[in-house]
Amino acid sequence: MSPGNIARTAMEAALDIIAVTDHNSGKNARAVIEAAADLPLTVIPGMEVQSREEVHLLSLFGSLKALEEWDAYIYPYLPEVRNDPEIFGHQPIVDKEGYVLRFEERLLISSLDLSLEEIVKGVRDREGICIPAHVDREAFSIIHQLGYIPPGLPIAAVEIAGGQGEAPEGYEVVIASDAHALRAIGQRRTLFLLEAPTLEEIHQGLRGEGGRRVKGFA
Repeated sequence: MSPGNIARTAMEAALDIIAVTDHNSGKNARAVIEAAADLPLTVIPGMEVQSREEVHLLSLFGSLKALEEWDAYIYPYLPEVRNDPEIFGHQPIVDKEGYVLRFEERLLISSLDLSLEEIVKGVRDREGICIPAHVDREAFSIIHQLGYIPPGLPIAAVEIAGGQGEAPEGYEVVIASDAHALRAIGQRRTLFLLEAPTLEEIHQGLRGEGGRRVKGFA
């Protein structure tokens, strides 16, 4: 899963847009964006955030600067628990060539000491969008953890993990590969009708504005 391999595999899978959403960290997004700089591939900077309620939220940003500001903001809310590479594996931070710059020592699979509502507000304050992840699964989904989606929670859509579960009524749906290995990149995708490959266009598509829309799933 080096940055170059991610970008090349996405191109081989005929993807136009991907998002990098490491767990509770945005520190590798820059490397993937730089690795894809000469390719016709848009890389949206993001993060999969785990809330205090153990809910996973895809948080997507319109700029790397906004993601890096969010990364710096949430880091103090991670428990001060050291990662044990023998149990959880290493947590490398790499450059665009895939060379390891350093290892993240704080365990990233923990829940942040931030509530669901605080995370959504923080992302929106930085002009990002939040999408509850894999709502059709039991583990770490908003439906399983809370039993419902809080009314009025300003989320952009919900994600279905495998494209087979049912989404709650009243929310637009996205499907993604949730790739943790190269072979999974592009296995599931959402098709959009957009004028440009940007987060703002995607957000308009999720709202069905200006002729943009979610066209289907594959």
